[in-house]
Amino acid sequence: MPGGCAMGGRGAPICLVAVVVFAGCRGSASQSDGQDALSVFAASSLREAFADIERAYESAHPELDVRLNFAGSQVLRLQIEQGAPADVFASADQSHMQALVGAGHVTAPAALVDNALALVVPLDNPAGIERFDQLARASRIVIGTDDVPVGIYTRQLFERAGARLGQGFVEAVQGRVVSRESNVRLLRAKVELGEADAALVYDSDAAASRRVRQVPIPQALNVRAHYSIAPLSNSARRVQALRFVDYTRSAVAARIFERHGFLAVQP
Repeated sequence: MPGGCAMGGRGAPICLVAVVVFAGCRGSASQSDGQDALSVFAASSLREAFADIERAYESAHPELDVRLNFAGSQVLRLQIEQGAPADVFASADQSHMQALVGAGHVTAPAALVDNALALVVPLDNPAGIERFDQLARASRIVIGTDDVPVGIYTRQLFERAGARLGQGFVEAVQGRVVSRESNVRLLRAKVELGEADAALVYDSDAAASRRVRQVPIPQALNVRAHYSIAPLSNSARRVQALRFVDYTRSAVAARIFERHGFLAVQP
């Protein structure tokens, strides 16, 4: 079950502290309730969908405690590389998953779900942005850092926008970027709190908030995000990890993902 030990952070020192804290919490919970605990590291944008999947899975497997840990995929990758006790990893992009495959931390990752980028603005929309090509009207734009998946996808969006709307548009937008955040939930929070006029997040994150408005991104410009999932190679619960991975790719899970704004995996 989700607990107060979720990790996150913007730098390695914070990640190292979080690993220690998480490891301690995980052990004490498993010993106190007598359940076997399965540690699932998942990208921040999966929070609501995985919470529903966790409840459904635990209902069918009451002997197992699924423990969810959410952060940016790049933070989770670093924590796994540093020895954090994870059993399953779900990434919002392929690069961080493949880095763990190359290092032998995971094997045979499977396609999980797709997503797309979304432009969100505050409910009162102070910059008056009604179309994507008006994004440069914003005085304060927030985007993901270069190593977080949503930031990687945003760079791809800007490349497409430059080809279709002109490099001047992209330069104007980038000139109004006031903050780069390490996970997509921080981006959305900036808009929800009125600290930004616009942010580029995922469709699923836009759908999960009643405190932002979504401005359509033309299909010709938008970028499809590909999520993947895999058990950790050194998991002491390999069988349970594989079963959980299979469940996240089942028809039941697909309906949960769809309800939260995710897209079916594109062949």
